[in-house]
Amino acid sequence: MKNEIKRYDEQGNWDFSKLNIVTEYETNWDMYEEVKKYSDEKSLILDLGTAAGERIFKQMPKDIGYIIGTDLSFKMIENAKKNTKVNPNVKVKFAIMDNLKLNFPDGIFDIVTARHTIINAKEIYRVLNDNGILIVRGVDKEDCQEIKDIFGRGQCYNDKIAISQQDYQDIKNAGFKDVKLFKIFANEYFKTKEDLMELLLRVPILNDFESDRKEIEENLFKEYIEKYSTNKGILLKRKYYGIIAKK
Repeated sequence: MKNEIKRYDEQGNWDFSKLNIVTEYETNWDMYEEVKKYSDEKSLILDLGTAAGERIFKQMPKDIGYIIGTDLSFKMIENAKKNTKVNPNVKVKFAIMDNLKLNFPDGIFDIVTARHTIINAKEIYRVLNDNGILIVRGVDKEDCQEIKDIFGRGQCYNDKIAISQQDYQDIKNAGFKDVKLFKIFANEYFKTKEDLMELLLRVPILNDFESDRKEIEENLFKEYIEKYSTNKGILLKRKYYGIIAKK
């Protein structure tokens, strides 16, 4: 965990808008549409693993009440607070906090969102009110499977249980009812090999943040580029999942 926090502090944000990527979704489940469906102007929302608040400012629905964003990285939260100055109309507050041990009273949130981050389902259950909603979007085991197979490693590569199934079961065991799991499939097309390389260096698709490995082997990278270049760009197949659960 210490190395992971260090990497997040070094990165400082989770903004990939400068990369030349076109994403085509094969499924239509959208986390922020679900937030819109279950929220109103009085809702109190907790956003776990908020990074520098990029998704809050760009994708959260407008007029949904008040948002509290938390992240374990000091630098991420520092940058999130800076971002509030250029987004003064968004009602949000940011705090450094561990997802696994939430420093909030019982039953105060209407909605908890968690995007591409670890969760403690029991803690989330505790801080949600009696009608509260949990909305999760995660990266599944077979995400980017093709490039992982070429490199022989990667995020969740050797896991026996898919993250989606583990989260689903943990959420049910925590006491949530009406738990629904959705599969999300997307194709990402990178304009250049440099765009893809930058993504691979910034996210733990191939290299776990807890390890000291940072390099991307050039020969294997070239092999992938040659195999998955298309007329739309360099293809990266993404597999995510969504979960909606009611307390």
